[in-house]
Amino acid sequence: MNRIARGVITATAIATVALGAAACSSNKSSSTPAASSTSAAAPLADIPALSGQSTAVALDSNFVAALGTLKLTPGVIGTAKLTNGSLVFPITGGNVKYFKPGSVSPYVVGDIKHDGSGFSLTGGATKVSLTNFDIDPGASKLYGDVAVNGKSAATHALLFGLNGNTLKPLQTSGNTAILEGTQVQVSQVAADLLNSTFKTTAVKGGLLVGIAKITVNTK
Repeated sequence: MNRIARGVITATAIATVALGAAACSSNKSSSTPAASSTSAAAPLADIPALSGQSTAVALDSNFVAALGTLKLTPGVIGTAKLTNGSLVFPITGGNVKYFKPGSVSPYVVGDIKHDGSGFSLTGGATKVSLTNFDIDPGASKLYGDVAVNGKSAATHALLFGLNGNTLKPLQTSGNTAILEGTQVQVSQVAADLLNSTFKTTAVKGGLLVGIAKITVNTK
């Protein structure tokens, strides 16, 4: 395998894109009034207009090995990069609010866009491209566009589920904030699409893709 194949053999998003890419907050709900709504709480961080940085997904070794058996050749698209075993997708816009964990649920809300980047999977004469990842941290979902051999197959499709139960506390450094630890998992929608396209049943919904690290500018 080439360098990209060893580090990037992957099923999609984000996907972040995926990417992800993903959510950033726990998908567990609480019965307490304070944990059911963000309306009465003040966020610890509020970024109304995201202006850069990235979502990186450190690929899980079991996921890489599983997809390697499908003989899929991956590649990066647009401004995406492969760095030290992580797929990196630049953030191009959106907004985010971060509340004290446990004070509200979800405690990370907003919209994180990654236009103009993504990755591809090629098997034989078939190439699937996954691009323009869009993270909804409050809903624990990552969406993106899908094309097969250059033709659009889906737009803003649910590609990954995001499990924030393992999310670490918000980290800050200078004018940047970092959210790290969210599990990126293949959605059933993406699994069905990939299985149908590549004539297999090997890709399962809920398959762990990797761990996301979202870095945003605070100013």
